[in-house]
Amino acid sequence: MSMIFFACVVRVRDGLPLSASTDFHLNQDFLECRKRLKALSSMLARYPSRGTAKGRNLSIHFLSSGDVACMAICSSSYSTIMAFCFLEELRWEFAASYNTRSINSASRPYAFIEFDNIIQKVKHHFNSTRGSRAKANWEKVEEELKLQPPVQLQLEATELLNGLSNGGHAGGHVEVVPTYRMQPVTPLGILSLVLNIMCGALNLIRGVHLAEYSFQEDHEGIGNVIAFFLPFLACVFQCYLYLFYSSARKVKTFVLLFCVCSCNIYLYGLRNLWQISFHVGVASLSSYQILTRQLLEKQPDCGV
Repeated sequence: MSMIFFACVVRVRDGLPLSASTDFHLNQDFLECRKRLKALSSMLARYPSRGTAKGRNLSIHFLSSGDVACMAICSSSYSTIMAFCFLEELRWEFAASYNTRSINSASRPYAFIEFDNIIQKVKHHFNSTRGSRAKANWEKVEEELKLQPPVQLQLEATELLNGLSNGGHAGGHVEVVPTYRMQPVTPLGILSLVLNIMCGALNLIRGVHLAEYSFQEDHEGIGNVIAFFLPFLACVFQCYLYLFYSSARKVKTFVLLFCVCSCNIYLYGLRNLWQISFHVGVASLSSYQILTRQLLEKQPDCGV
């Protein structure tokens, strides 16, 4: 289906996104194209004012003018001339809404997110087959493209990502962040999570009840309150370490296990040996699961 899927406005000098259409597509090709669009947006200053990055199913078109650039993701079968007509109209709409001073002073991404309403309106108009105004500038744009053809890029080409991997012209708003994929969660791991959540809930409930009593009657029981709350926090962090990758996992795991063991020994008297053994056992099981769940692979990602 020939259509425009996504559009955004970025600042040319650093690739800061100023506004974008709020489109939600879960198609993998589209998500990958979004990543490459973001990588390309940080390098627009090195390219001519018009350009097209062709892909098998999707293409990126961009039009730079002064401080801003309009970019769009379209199906590869969508007319290039129509795509630049769309970008031209989007550029005029944005220029009429915001001045150079406000554009240069923007410090956060999507500072003009309200412009999405106009993007959606123009996009809907160009995707509509009955829109005659969409073809009003066809001849003008066609003539301009003949005189100054857009630079042609390959969407799959690695040069779109060179600015990120080499630190070239990449703006401060685009980073290469490694994506860590963990091994699949095991049934024993799920059991350890459930038991950990249960232990955390028990510690929180006992701690809250004891805190109410201690603050009213026995101020010397504050140590016991802390000894209940610390294992609660340790249980929460153990669940996090099991589910998500974190640097220095082994050190953090042993620190959390030591915290649970120490606090439960301190609580001897408020808890019997069976209760202490249960909490320490669950913490030990969780620690074992954290240490045995390894990274599956590490891949660079362009982030969106």
